[in-house]
Amino acid sequence: MAAYMRSVICLVSMERSAFLSRGDGVVIVESKRYVRGLRRKPVRVLMPENETHKVIKPRPQPAGRDVQRQKVGKVTATVKHPEEDFVKASNVHSTVKHAVVKDQVDGLSFERASPGDKRLGRLVSVARSRTFREHQGKILLEGRRLICDALDAGANPQMVFFSTVDRLRELPLDKLKRATLVKVKFEDIKLWSDLVAPQGVIAIFSRPDPSRLNFASKGHSVPLSLICDNIRDPGNLGTMLRCAAAAGCHNVLLTKGCVDAWEPKVLRAAMGAHFRLPIYPSLDWDDVEKHLPKPVTVHVADHSCGTDGSRETEDSQVNASHKPSKAGDYGWVSTKPNRNNMRYEEYDSDSDSDCEGLSLPRVDSQPYHESWAQSPTALVIGGETHGLSVEAVQLAEKTAGRRLFIPVAPLVDSLNSAMAASILLFEGRKQLFKLMQTPGGKWKSKAGEQFS
Repeated sequence: MAAYMRSVICLVSMERSAFLSRGDGVVIVESKRYVRGLRRKPVRVLMPENETHKVIKPRPQPAGRDVQRQKVGKVTATVKHPEEDFVKASNVHSTVKHAVVKDQVDGLSFERASPGDKRLGRLVSVARSRTFREHQGKILLEGRRLICDALDAGANPQMVFFSTVDRLRELPLDKLKRATLVKVKFEDIKLWSDLVAPQGVIAIFSRPDPSRLNFASKGHSVPLSLICDNIRDPGNLGTMLRCAAAAGCHNVLLTKGCVDAWEPKVLRAAMGAHFRLPIYPSLDWDDVEKHLPKPVTVHVADHSCGTDGSRETEDSQVNASHKPSKAGDYGWVSTKPNRNNMRYEEYDSDSDSDCEGLSLPRVDSQPYHESWAQSPTALVIGGETHGLSVEAVQLAEKTAGRRLFIPVAPLVDSLNSAMAASILLFEGRKQLFKLMQTPGGKWKSKAGEQFS
């Protein structure tokens, strides 16, 4: 048996040199060995020079067939590589994949995003930019509740991304007829979402005009306005907007220097307050007065005026300096121990000569629980970092307003600006309702009719 196996192996090794090339004819080249040459050109087979070859010519082909002549020592044949077919097939497949596929849900057409669709990432990245929101007029809303509030208020949707059809059905489909609906994978939404647990729906809206939105709570508002001055923290601004909507404020005015009201963090903290009352952003102080009724009383929130009974002495020291300060003399972050060491150069001014002979406004102070909301009223809340602007105190002096303070326990510096805003706004709401419930408690001016 072993001898038989050795003979078979020997026979196979002898026939190893013969090969069959692909083609219509059969070309058999007998050779003992081959040397593979490696060059930059495609690999070819080189024959030994002193090796004799026996070439068997191919059989004659029938007429009508294009037979390629074979040279001696070389085998040339056109071989169709299967990789070419695969590349062409993949190209066709990718073209079909990237084509827009239209589907419908409850009579509303939507698209299925292809794997290489970058619209979601591109729109989300630019919509998070304040410059893009202001110049292009687009905002980003995420979550079913916020999108529904925007649609109910009459905001204009442009594009909606959703992960499942059930998520899309949770929205009012009759208000999405003009929007482009795109179904994407949940992994893509999770990648671009700011939420820890995304809901699977993101929408791009046109930046709404506060004067054209339909606010459901407009008939329940009171003649009370909130003016946010230098509010830089998104969480504080969103909380203040939510408090203003809960207190029934007529509108909210944001001065230049505040964080953008359409920041994602502000939207999450406000919980839909953007679509429950008008919000006017980036206003100069001249524009702030235009959005207030006449007559109106403007009050400023200042915690430092209630620290002790030596306020008159401090006011005389402030007026003696003849220099204004945004965070020094008025505002939530100003404290008595730091008043004498205030850095006045933080206040932006064209020149030092402009401050010569300029005295700070004189505004009387009182506790927040005393009567101060007896007519159309506006309340100014300053930021915790920069405090109130001098223009805010000047407006309070011009309208015979007061400096309101909330008494706190000793050794407590101040309250959070959003916390103070909620206390003062609900106190003002209570005083206004109390005035309206008294016999003959109607507004003596036409200004009150503007808030009803």
